[in-house]
Amino acid sequence: MAMELEAIPLPPLDLRPNHVSTKTSVDKGDSEGAPSAAPAGSSHTVNISAPEPIVPEQTRKQVILDHLQFIAACWAIVLAGWNDGSTGPLLPRIQQVYDVSYTIVSLLFVCACVGFVVGALLNVPLSERLGYGKLMALGSAFQAIAYAIDAAALPFPVLCIGYAINGVGMAVLVAQSIGYVAFLKDKARMGILNAVYGLGALVAPLVSTQFAQMNRWSFHYLVSLGLAVICLVLQIVILRFKTFDECMTRIGRPIQQKGPSTDSNLKQIFRIRAVHVLSVFVLIYVGVEVTMGGWIVSYIIDERNGGPSSGYISSGFFGGLMIGRLLLLWVNEKVGEWLVIFIYSLLAIGLELVVWLVPSLIGNAVAISIVGVVLGPFFPIAMNQAARILPAWLLTPAIGWISGLGRRAALCFLSSRVRLRRVRV
Repeated sequence: MAMELEAIPLPPLDLRPNHVSTKTSVDKGDSEGAPSAAPAGSSHTVNISAPEPIVPEQTRKQVILDHLQFIAACWAIVLAGWNDGSTGPLLPRIQQVYDVSYTIVSLLFVCACVGFVVGALLNVPLSERLGYGKLMALGSAFQAIAYAIDAAALPFPVLCIGYAINGVGMAVLVAQSIGYVAFLKDKARMGILNAVYGLGALVAPLVSTQFAQMNRWSFHYLVSLGLAVICLVLQIVILRFKTFDECMTRIGRPIQQKGPSTDSNLKQIFRIRAVHVLSVFVLIYVGVEVTMGGWIVSYIIDERNGGPSSGYISSGFFGGLMIGRLLLLWVNEKVGEWLVIFIYSLLAIGLELVVWLVPSLIGNAVAISIVGVVLGPFFPIAMNQAARILPAWLLTPAIGWISGLGRRAALCFLSSRVRLRRVRV
């Protein structure tokens, strides 16, 4: 008896490596890879269904361009660190020159806050219209203009305007630089990028402390102007006003895939809950970081009777920040980023109590430096988490929103309020 065998349909064989086949869904802000229950086309769902392409081996030219583009991003962050580390040692001299109180001088931080928030808001739509290379050049130009204004030592309101313009430029540079490196999903590079921020903030007080004791104190901003001009030249020569996708293509990296939603990037970002959680985290963290770096000099002079050389303590804090972002990378990996945040937080709180309660100039300086070490990894960890859970096509504008709005909103709130409510020991 003849027997007919019916063909059994088999599913197509997937020959791709296991790590390439990925599917992530972000539903109403949740981005843990769970399938979304919302119907297709829902305005509350951001789907990521495209697998990550295999990255081909780079040619020698692409490797060189890759390093150069990373250097351009690092220099922008060095400039941001330099800016944040410069103001603290100059504050007592600014008060003396302009004869203003702590309340009035804090307007410098408020204006920087306003400028940074404006820059963070503009970064999202401008990322789509102008592109990466043009925005990096534009941000550098804004900072150069701001430093030129500040170097002239014009009346105090004009100085505040310079700080606001500086805030706009820095918001764009920080957002674009961190977004660029985050897209590469390279933790080592993210650690280096954030470490060079500490490098800039470490060197700046060493220089600004010297200028604060000179008659031409505002000439410190001429040094800042030179750094900003170098940054502008690097962005123009290396990036050549190219878009983000063009910069990725020229180094052999896959370009970012566009999402299915027709809504603007800003609307999509606001619908992702993780963006707001990370913004709050960065708001609190950077508020503490920049408040300490900016006001510690005035605190040491007033409460510990430190002299003009107290500005070097700010360098110790930012130097610790740089060391923590480099040397604690292996600790973060071994212990786990979630748990290590709690450990570092407890250590930082304990050391802050030492600064507050122990009336020792040397002891306070050492404690401040160690606080910088344990606070250092916070921001790189937050950015690594953002790169891991946010959609690729929203990564740069979302990081701009997180690091921009959170960063300066924290600086505006905490720096001003903490100093206006000075604690007498």
